[in-house]
Amino acid sequence: MIRVQREDFDIGAEIAALTAGRHAIGGIASFIGLVRDVAGDTTVGAMTLEHYPGMTETKLAEIEAEAHRRWRLDASLIIHRYGRLEPGDRIVLVLTAAAHREAALASCGFLIDWLKTQAPFWKLEETGSGDRWVAARDADEDAARRWRDEQGQ
Repeated sequence: MIRVQREDFDIGAEIAALTAGRHAIGGIASFIGLVRDVAGDTTVGAMTLEHYPGMTETKLAEIEAEAHRRWRLDASLIIHRYGRLEPGDRIVLVLTAAAHREAALASCGFLIDWLKTQAPFWKLEETGSGDRWVAARDADEDAARRWRDEQGQ
């Protein structure tokens, strides 16, 4: 399931909804991304996330479908927020549920790495020296490359 939304989410409620009536689930892996108040050596006062409705959901659904193709998952959830967020606010929630922990943990890691590099979001940081767009990081690309290499892509 994919949701792109402005409003915050309740992690406990999302886990309960994802697992309701699904008693074959033996493990749930989660990742919650938060806005930091620092980027490198620069203080960040807020971050604004922008996206293209429709295009974003389509790409997130493709990424989620790839996780289900690679691992036997009983359920998954990606919630990604947009709009202006302040330090400490939640940005993203990824949940993966499977009969066994290995699939849940690996697929959650895959989803986060691919969301960081392939999801069409643009981030603008507000800093004391002005606003700046967040550039792609080599470390994120290296993490995503690991999953492509495992598939021979």
